[in-house]
Amino acid sequence: MRNAKQVVNVWDPVIRIGHWTLVLAFFTAYLTEDDLMTVHVWAGYSVAGYLLFRLAWGLIGGKYARFNRFVYSPGRVFAYLKNLAAGKPQHYIGHNPAGGAMVIALLLSLSGTALTGMKLYAVEDNKGPFAVSIGHAETSFRFIAAAKADEAKDDDEDGKSSVSADVRQREDQQSEEFWEELHEFFANSTLLLVLLHVLGVAVSSRVDKENLVKAMLTGKKDIDDTYQ
Repeated sequence: MRNAKQVVNVWDPVIRIGHWTLVLAFFTAYLTEDDLMTVHVWAGYSVAGYLLFRLAWGLIGGKYARFNRFVYSPGRVFAYLKNLAAGKPQHYIGHNPAGGAMVIALLLSLSGTALTGMKLYAVEDNKGPFAVSIGHAETSFRFIAAAKADEAKDDDEDGKSSVSADVRQREDQQSEEFWEELHEFFANSTLLLVLLHVLGVAVSSRVDKENLVKAMLTGKKDIDDTYQ
């Protein structure tokens, strides 16, 4: 026989505020894209900042925020999903195994989105945290090109400069296209994971008879002795 339910504090304010801030920042960045670049960039920085903080909080934060509390083996994840599909879910005070796996997947995909976005920003506008390395590369290229031009014959100088400029332009264009496609891939992958996350929360809430959205708003859960 189950004991009466009790209310426990699960999600601390840092996790709750960070969660909803991340939701706002990601969708702001996703929806603005090239139309409002300044807004897009700063929303992306907000996502990156949260990811760095969440990594640290996953090591030193509250009990249920730590990675060692919700990172399970693939076997545990599949076993949980199997029981969930059978209508016999296991109850967890913090993230269940499937929810924990989704958290890790989202953090990795968001990291890829943020890093490729900053790299693309550097390639396109020579701005952002990667702009310094790009500037050094351009300086080195100009120095080498100038040295070669001094050694070249006067009658070949114009032709070589033209060829070099064309090659450089093609390389820049290819680099920009590469990072743009990679950035879009991670952004769309993150959106897909978000949709799966929402679906998982809805299904788990219904089968487990828990209000997971409310828990992420209030930080509290109603549990009994079946929870682990």
